[in-house]
Amino acid sequence: MAKKLFGTDGMRGTVNTYPMVPEIALRLGLAAGKYFRNGARRHKVVIGKDTRLSGYVFETALTSGLCASGMHVMLVGPMPTPAISFLTRNMRADIGIVISASHNPFQDNGIKFFDRNGFKLPDEVEEEITAMVLAEGTDWDYPSSDKVGRAFKIEDSPGRYIVSLKNSLPQAVTLDGFRIVLDCANGATYKVAPLLFEELGAEVIKLGVEPNGLNINEKCGSLHPEVLAAKVRETQSGIGLALDGDGDRLIVVDEKGTVLDGDQIMAICAKDLAERGELPGNLLVATVMSNMALEVFMQDLGGRLLRTPVGDRYVAEALRRENGVLGGEQSGHIIFSRYATTGDGILAALQLLRIMQERGKPLSELAKLLEPYPQTLINVRVVRKTPFEEVPAVQKALVDAEQKLGGRGRVLLRYSGTEPLARVMVEGEDKALVKQLSEELVGVVEASLR
Repeated sequence: MAKKLFGTDGMRGTVNTYPMVPEIALRLGLAAGKYFRNGARRHKVVIGKDTRLSGYVFETALTSGLCASGMHVMLVGPMPTPAISFLTRNMRADIGIVISASHNPFQDNGIKFFDRNGFKLPDEVEEEITAMVLAEGTDWDYPSSDKVGRAFKIEDSPGRYIVSLKNSLPQAVTLDGFRIVLDCANGATYKVAPLLFEELGAEVIKLGVEPNGLNINEKCGSLHPEVLAAKVRETQSGIGLALDGDGDRLIVVDEKGTVLDGDQIMAICAKDLAERGELPGNLLVATVMSNMALEVFMQDLGGRLLRTPVGDRYVAEALRRENGVLGGEQSGHIIFSRYATTGDGILAALQLLRIMQERGKPLSELAKLLEPYPQTLINVRVVRKTPFEEVPAVQKALVDAEQKLGGRGRVLLRYSGTEPLARVMVEGEDKALVKQLSEELVGVVEASLR
């Protein structure tokens, strides 16, 4: 067995291939129950999932382990990842568990945890749980037979989550007059997102709301905004919103069909909060993947951009440490820490719509705030994840590329935390040079790590 289960966003992999097998999920349930159980009181856990067929497999296995360990399990069914974070806090549970592989295809699935405050578990806790799961002789400290847990279905969880989202808006804000194209990626938001926007008064044109267990993220959602863009133009809508399979990221299309990423959304929201005096220290938190133009934008705003490793969990940790209120990722994970403890695509969409309404401006005009530098991001499949600094050819290519950029751009090499991929990112002011350097780097990485 491998010695590591968790990546940058929980455990993830191909279904029925280690580690995404029922035995590991069962042991995860036992390990989580043992780790979080303390004292004589009855403990509770919330479990939600996206719409993948395999969700039933891992929901059942986790529930079995958790109940055996003495914890009551509250099953909420298909619900967005941020909803599980909220419900864990709202229902005073000890932990929350999401069964999802986010934007990955249906063949994959994953398991991630939230603590009782709705935050993703720190690395050291994941490591302790992993050690229990992988050790052959773990003593599970089973409770007596009259102390095993029960499993309950929670029917009102969508309503609770919708109310919490509405509470992020001033009472006077409605979406009357907005025509929205909404793509739910055939994922976890397929019920709650259309219902919320319709309740607020919007006319909603729905895409990706017919999940069958196998079509999650398939040619739809945040990974395929071109589908959304075409529909926005066809229907002359004011905005298009694309969520991913578990609803924690948002990609937007303006009324002209132009795609906006997380950096552009954050720029609009940061300026709005700064002008309201609600952006402490004029601080925005983003990851190393965010465009250099966002850094320049924050400097011009009289603030600063604080970068973290990739993963919205690290953004959330930095926001807590720095008392920040806004952060996110270029990929569309955006955290408004006054309202949520993790990335929430629906919440981000609501805040963007509020700004559009209050400013009386179309999204295309608001988006002019940030003109991203030319950037390429290429995924290279690898057979091993040798540290880049230990591969001389890669190091030489990296140094050469940085010298050619001459301080007017960035190069970033990193491995995916959930897939066998190396990510090669190059950005700079000269589009042709960026393209050339990225192709050269990809060639070296492919030759060195395949």
